[in-house]
Order: sequence, then structure tokens, then C-alpha cells
Amino acid sequence: MKISDIKTFPVWVGARNQMLVKIETEEGIYGWGESGVIGRELAVQGAVQHYREFLLGKDPMQRGRIWQEMYRSQYFEGGRVLTGAISAIDIALHDIAGKKLGVPVYDLLGGKHRDWVPTFATGSGNNTDEVVAMGQLLWNSGYKAFRLQYQDATEDQLFEPRVALAATATALNAAREALGPEPVIGIDIHHRYSVAEAASFCNKLRPDTLDFVEEPIRDETPEAYAELRKMTNIPFAIGEEFASKWQFLPYIERGLTNFARLDICNVGGITEAMKVAGWAEAHYIDLMPHNPLGPICVAATSHLAMAIPNFSWLEIRESPGEAPGKYDPKVFPVQPKVEPGKVTVLDQPGLGVEVDESLLTEPFRFTEPPHLHRTDGSYTNW
Repeated sequence: MKISDIKTFPVWVGARNQMLVKIETEEGIYGWGESGVIGRELAVQGAVQHYREFLLGKDPMQRGRIWQEMYRSQYFEGGRVLTGAISAIDIALHDIAGKKLGVPVYDLLGGKHRDWVPTFATGSGNNTDEVVAMGQLLWNSGYKAFRLQYQDATEDQLFEPRVALAATATALNAAREALGPEPVIGIDIHHRYSVAEAASFCNKLRPDTLDFVEEPIRDETPEAYAELRKMTNIPFAIGEEFASKWQFLPYIERGLTNFARLDICNVGGITEAMKVAGWAEAHYIDLMPHNPLGPICVAATSHLAMAIPNFSWLEIRESPGEAPGKYDPKVFPVQPKVEPGKVTVLDQPGLGVEVDESLLTEPFRFTEPPHLHRTDGSYTNW
């Protein structure tokens, strides 16, 4: 069996672009993958096209060898755009391998540890009462774990960290008071704070308010996380921006994260994700994967979750708290079953996802994430 074509589909689905990749073989077996470099999909498309030039004619079953060739056969190896492309290709190759062998992808990875994948949802509010109400809605809907977000930026993209952290802490303390000790509650700071601001935020929380805080600061400098680690005992969830196992190295080896927020569509696909998972297991760290994309990402990450022992929750982005339309059943007529608090992958060969190519007609749209600024006019992190 040989690769006969690699096609890219940067298309609009629901409320966001999705960067889909289809690999075809001369036997008629094909596989689907997805890239996670949100907002820079055309850059990934270009990288996939570069890889296509030397992947045509290759044996798609040689997934590990192909991964190494894609990563090493260039001087400027790595980086989010290149590993985003590698991720999509690697996921599609696993889909092909499962279909060729007649087994679900999780069987390629050693078989399943669990029958379904636990998930957490996300919801937000514009004030304390709305945040509390959102927590109650998610809990009553069947979610035992969820993130509660405070809408801390204005419509004109103004964001002041000190104002935001005070209001957010107040809302989260109230949510825990109303919901009691049982729900797992976290928050995604989206690396908007400095070390000092993140410490102030954590110290404004009751000791039992949060079960995890996600990406409180940027991750380029592990030493900064080491300093923040000394200032709070709230578990950290870090890693959704990491583009290789090497970026995870200091965070796992030095105990800087308590949950590995691996993104299978950014880190290098299933091949690289399994290596990170095993490494994290040796340090008693659970994976809590980033999963903000479409059904291909959901499926690939769920197969990973099925095949590893050290797993907590999978992020899910269709719930009573948000409904951006990423899992459109018309575009993806076959996909994992998403229910409150759980995902069940289909027990069929490959990923268990099908795409209706005839509906990939909504063209790519140039969009930008918020360009947040402070009152003095300076730009800050989104």
C-alpha cells in the first residue's frame, strides 16, 4: 500500500476554521487528520504541501519512520506550524492503519483501559451571579468536572489583569460556596497574567475553590513557573501550546505541572502524544488534553485516552455552556458519541470519523483572536 495523494481542507465549520487533512492510498483506503494551529491554518496548509512532495509513494503503515522523516529532514525542525502539519498527517496515518488492519486506533496503541472517556465542559458568565448559575447548570446537566470562566475583557478588547483577577476570584469563590465540595472546578487563565498577578489571583481564592488552574502565565520560561509554584498550592494544568515532547521536558521532570494539557493536533500527533503520556505516567501526572477543535480531534484524543492509564478528563466544547457548532453532524456524519461528562468512541476500524467532503464548501475565513490591550494602550496576552 502506498500514499497516492494528500489533500488539505482549510474550511469554516460552525464558528471557526478547521484545518483538515485527507491522505489517500492506491488501495482506496484513506485517513483523516486535523491540525490545531488555530488562526494560522494557511501556514499549516503550506507545510503539509511541502511534506506531500516526498510522502507520495511512501508506505502509510510506517508511521513512526514517516514521523521521523518529517521532523528531521529539514534544518529548521520543529515549531508549532510544522508540528501542526505533522500532527494532522500522523493522525490520518493512524486512521489508515486501523482501517487496513480492521481495528480501532486504540488497539494500535495497546488496547483500551476504559470503556468511555471522562470529559469536562466549559461555561462563562459576565458577573458573579452568572458564573454561579453556569456552574449549577453544568453540574445539573451531568458534568462532574468543568471550567468556569469570567468574561474579563470588554467588547473593545480592553483587559486589565488586576481588575480581572479580583472579579474572577470573587466569582469562583461564590461558585464553590454554592456548589459545594464535590464538583471538580477549574479555570483557564489563558496565560494572561504575570507571575505576580497569578500569585495574587491564587491567593485571593479560598483554599478549596479550585481543583486546577490552567496556563496562568506564558510557558516560554519554565523558571517562571518554578517561582509561581512556590507561591500557591493549586494544581497547574500546562502544555496545550507545546509542540513536542521536548517542550514538556522541564514541566514533567521538574514537577511544574500536575496535569499535562497535551494537544494531539499540535504536539506531533498520536505518535508523539503516546511518548509524552508514558513519560508523564512515570511522574504520576495525568493527561488532561486540550481539545478545542472538531470531531477528528475529539476522536484522535479519545483513542489516546482509551489507551493510556494516566488520564483525568478530556476537554469538550459542545455543552450547555457553549455550542460553537464544531461537531456538525452533517459535515461529520460518523463521529464519537458526546454525552454529558463522557465521550464514547465508535468500535470500528480507524478513528471512527467520516467526513462528507461535499459539505466542505464554506470557504476559509481570515479571522483574528482578540488583540487585547490595557488602558495605557499597550498590548497584552490573549
